[in-house]
Amino acid sequence: MAATRFDHSRIWKRFEPVMNSERIEATYLLETPMDPTQIAAVMAGEQSSGTFVRVAGETDELRARAGAEVLKVTELASVPEPSLESAYLERKAIHGPYRRAHVRIAYPVANIGHNLPTLAATVSGNLYDIGEVTGLKLLSLSIPQAYRSRYLMPSMGITGTRAQLGVIDRPLFGTIIKPNVGMCSHEIADLVETLCEAGVDFIKDDEVCANPDHAPITERVPAVMARIRAYRDRTGRDVMMAFNITDETDAMRRHTDLVTSEGGSCVMASLNWCGLSGIESLRKHTPLALHAHRNGFGAMSRHPLLGIAFDAYQAMYRLAGVDHMHVHGIGGKFVDKAEEVQAAAQACISPLAINGSDVNDRVMPAFSSGQWAGTLPHTFEAVGSTDFLFMAGGGILAHPGGPAAGVRSLQQAWDATSAGQSLNTSKTKALELQVALEFFGT
Repeated sequence: MAATRFDHSRIWKRFEPVMNSERIEATYLLETPMDPTQIAAVMAGEQSSGTFVRVAGETDELRARAGAEVLKVTELASVPEPSLESAYLERKAIHGPYRRAHVRIAYPVANIGHNLPTLAATVSGNLYDIGEVTGLKLLSLSIPQAYRSRYLMPSMGITGTRAQLGVIDRPLFGTIIKPNVGMCSHEIADLVETLCEAGVDFIKDDEVCANPDHAPITERVPAVMARIRAYRDRTGRDVMMAFNITDETDAMRRHTDLVTSEGGSCVMASLNWCGLSGIESLRKHTPLALHAHRNGFGAMSRHPLLGIAFDAYQAMYRLAGVDHMHVHGIGGKFVDKAEEVQAAAQACISPLAINGSDVNDRVMPAFSSGQWAGTLPHTFEAVGSTDFLFMAGGGILAHPGGPAAGVRSLQQAWDATSAGQSLNTSKTKALELQVALEFFGT
């Protein structure tokens, strides 16, 4: 006779795990045609000590010690059609309505240890494949301070990045190498020199330019850093360059060592393609600032009933030790709503652990995607402080007056914003800002 799914709700309510102070809490959005409370118990069992049938050795003591606990199920409005198909439900002829709920589950830290891939497997993993589920999204993670302390902190974070660049009382203004790819190393170095002279604080490679044949990293890094060092020696002002070192882990270590030997202070990696292990290994290898690019995150987040929301995502990569985190931009070219970008930035500038107060445990939110002088006031309002990196690629490089005028338009926009003036009020006194407003639009 075929085995039937074990009713975890009987045991995950009855036995409370013992290590209550050492648990990671995960919050989900669940959709199912069945009782959400029952499916929440299935989720807790699947991701801790249980499976679809009770097995030998699954004692009451073991479940009490290692079992996850359903803390809360808050049912929401149901929908008539499923968000995702399930052959399991089709075989059993189970149909809607499809009930939605917020579910919060606590997982014992002892099940996970210091192990980021296993943390991800525990709070996500097979949950997306459970037959009774027609929608599931991991919304957030609550990390206890003791568990946060098992991992490295950011090397620079907000405070260290500011100190490196000598910028204290305003946002950092940055840009991206454009065209994204195609230029050779000396052309990139020429552009970097121009941008340094223009007064930019931060420059980064595009995410698709890591080690191309036309600008190999072993050639590009020395060429670019020669210009940055010359500018630094002449002016006393530093410019941070985030070199894209995305690659397999050993290659990233080699590339990082090259940046270090050339006097650089920052490297960039594409989080989703290097993975938690790759980023954590990189953090352990270098004190350089890790600029975390989240390209590909939309594949995890855009569907409202599937994947991982930014709050949970940033928590795991902050445990890996990043210093800067991309949050996209307000009014930019990507899909994010303004409130989503704001929430992402607020998460970054807050300590990671529950009730955490360590100011060093904060990462610099990096705004990009269609940003220019006109989007700066909304960004400042959303963050509520000057602790952000504002990157304008085309907003600087496509300014009709050239890159220097593009940087000045950002500076002028900040002068107006910090003085409580609208950009339209101040534009008559600031030529570069006025040109930007006319060229890029309001």
